[in-house]
Amino acid sequence: MDLSPQYKAATATERTVRVLVVDDDEKLRSFILRHLEQAGFHATGVGDGRQMERAIRREYFDIAVVDLMLPDADGLQLCTRLRAEGWETPVLMLSARGDEVDRVVGLEMGADDYLAKPCSARELIARIRAITRRTQAPVARHSVAKSDNYRFGAFEIDYTSRTLRRDGSPLPLSPTEFALLSVLSQRPNRPLSRDQLSVLVSGKDYRPEERTLDVRISRLRRLIEDNPDRPTYLRTVWGVGYVFVPDEP
Repeated sequence: MDLSPQYKAATATERTVRVLVVDDDEKLRSFILRHLEQAGFHATGVGDGRQMERAIRREYFDIAVVDLMLPDADGLQLCTRLRAEGWETPVLMLSARGDEVDRVVGLEMGADDYLAKPCSARELIARIRAITRRTQAPVARHSVAKSDNYRFGAFEIDYTSRTLRRDGSPLPLSPTEFALLSVLSQRPNRPLSRDQLSVLVSGKDYRPEERTLDVRISRLRRLIEDNPDRPTYLRTVWGVGYVFVPDEP
């Protein structure tokens, strides 16, 4: 199933950011849509998974705000399935369940961020802006990057199309996970602290209680490491953070 829009998307700086809100609570959905429009976004709301699928086939969105519990689908499983079919839009997951386990599960399944309900309109808008800033901005070039592609092992990072491939086949990465891999791969052999990575990737300070960074590193290791427990490329620097170690010359 082709979930790509029929036209080339302009960058967020060239037009109003388009937000899809998926929530079956009509009162809450209207509240979110109203505040998003007031903040300058173009917001569209739907009430279930089937309507969401129709919406993303019909038009392009910069980000989707998806409720975890939809009447006809589990929001996380729905987004995971759509990603496997080629849908790459960043996802901010909303849930009335805000414990750490649910947050980690959401990130493990590819959500770009996770926000517990009830939340303020101000925080929701700030999260949306942070996600769209880092996913729409061009990937920063490091002095070692000589082209738009970087190869290591059986993998190739395409910084222009924001794609990771293994032996030519694309791998499923959320925009935030790709941004994290880009930041690390463009600074090889340079240990980066969790604070540095959080600011470079998401533009916000690292919050240890959320574990978001460690969860994303774990997901990346499962994709690119032969043995995620003994990583070759994405190594832990104890007391510091993480470092990307390229292939030996």
